[in-house]
Amino acid sequence: MAWVNTSPLVKTYTLEEFWALPDPPDHSKLELIAGVLYMSPPPEYTHDNIVKRLIRLLTLELARLGNKGSLYAPRAAIWTSKRTYLEPDLFYVSAETEARLHPEHRTTADLVIEVISPGSAIYDRNTKADTYAALGVKELWLVDEIKEIVEVRTLGGDRYGEGELFGKGDQLASNVMPAMTIAITKIFED
Repeated sequence: MAWVNTSPLVKTYTLEEFWALPDPPDHSKLELIAGVLYMSPPPEYTHDNIVKRLIRLLTLELARLGNKGSLYAPRAAIWTSKRTYLEPDLFYVSAETEARLHPEHRTTADLVIEVISPGSAIYDRNTKADTYAALGVKELWLVDEIKEIVEVRTLGGDRYGEGELFGKGDQLASNVMPAMTIAITKIFED
């Protein structure tokens, strides 16, 4: 792709340069981590359906719990400094965390959810997950659309511990919201 340079040996970007980039011709998703430009292919229909179900399930659970935090959908971002900008598939910020953040600049979240697609699996499981840990995101859900499992990683210090796997038939357990219950089957089926 000649439209932009993605090699950090040739070019790194500031947030202002990142925001000025043209949209990728193949509609790939662009993110910036420590000035390095990352591209992942656009999501498939299955990915979008899982995000839709998660929005519905989490909204209902947050309302049931009387939770005053905020759930952010695709295109909302977590960005820090002048060199990192991430767009999780979904993320939740508690009222307590939100009170500490600038109202127009989210630098962390309590929970981030990434739906793992075949084209983004390595990036989401490693580079992006490590970045979320460095940003202090307390919990990360990696939703595998192919295996139909959810891996829940909890922050311990500056790294995520080994993830706990939840499959069909299981009830998802969250450390960030311990009273919340979500049947894994409902994430993958209408």
